[in-house]
Amino acid sequence: MEGVTGRIYRAVHSRFFPGIDKYYAPFFSPTETRHIPPKDMEELRPENNKGIVLVPQLLANNADNFIWAARELRQMGYDEVNLNLGCPSGTVTAKRKGAGLLAYPDELDAMLQRIFSADLPQISVKTRIGFSDPAEFERLSEIFGRYPIYELTVHPRVREDFYKNRVRLDAYGYACKASAAPLVYNGDIFTADDCAGLLRRFPETRAVMMGRGLAANPALARQIRTGERADRETLKAFHDALFDAYDAVLYGDTALLHKMKELWSYMIRLFADDGKQFKRIGKAKDRSEYRAAAGAVFDGLELLGDARGVR
Repeated sequence: MEGVTGRIYRAVHSRFFPGIDKYYAPFFSPTETRHIPPKDMEELRPENNKGIVLVPQLLANNADNFIWAARELRQMGYDEVNLNLGCPSGTVTAKRKGAGLLAYPDELDAMLQRIFSADLPQISVKTRIGFSDPAEFERLSEIFGRYPIYELTVHPRVREDFYKNRVRLDAYGYACKASAAPLVYNGDIFTADDCAGLLRRFPETRAVMMGRGLAANPALARQIRTGERADRETLKAFHDALFDAYDAVLYGDTALLHKMKELWSYMIRLFADDGKQFKRIGKAKDRSEYRAAAGAVFDGLELLGDARGVR
């Protein structure tokens, strides 16, 4: 998740809540300059991702740019690269990238043909089920089926849904029947029960990708695997370690508090807050005020079994 689950978050999260099979780096968009920007390079350097499996994500509508970047990433040690066809952001889709490319299936097909004809690492794909109409997914599935995709992650919304409306599980069910690639499910997994219900209905699912649900409940993967819920002490230790790790690389209280407040926009849902403590965190002007506000959450609010109100 852009701005939330970067390299610092991943390193701290994996230390306190192990059990994630793969983390995905925030995507970057290769261009004709044949240059990985410094910010993206910091995310991708293997020494900044020790102890975890990281998959780089690329936004591309040009096969040559994708091929160049995938080969660069292989030289860095990555054996899987993900093509992101899921991002619904207007600034991305306007360039026919992310979910924007789904509106141009012939261009997508031509790009995939070039990519899968090249000598590259394993290529996985993350997709939505269409740009504006779920009926588009039948054509997209035919296209995906022509290529040896390592894993196909399906988020069963169209681009115009963004993250609103219900996921379209019938479309995911169609993917389970039609896809030759191993399937990964993504979308609205906020509790262990959500995951269990999904896997009962669609046992063909190889894995589940989580975003907002894991940001709200950092222990969610552990809870799915073992039943062990988040506890107050570990959550506080995770928070404090993340605060210190950001503090070591960010300049000034403003940047530091921005990062932590963004985290709380998700994690507050794991506590029985009536809005007052979250508002107090949001109003904090310096680290002293922030620490007091965050401490009041950990010390005074009921910890819920599941994150609430994420939808």
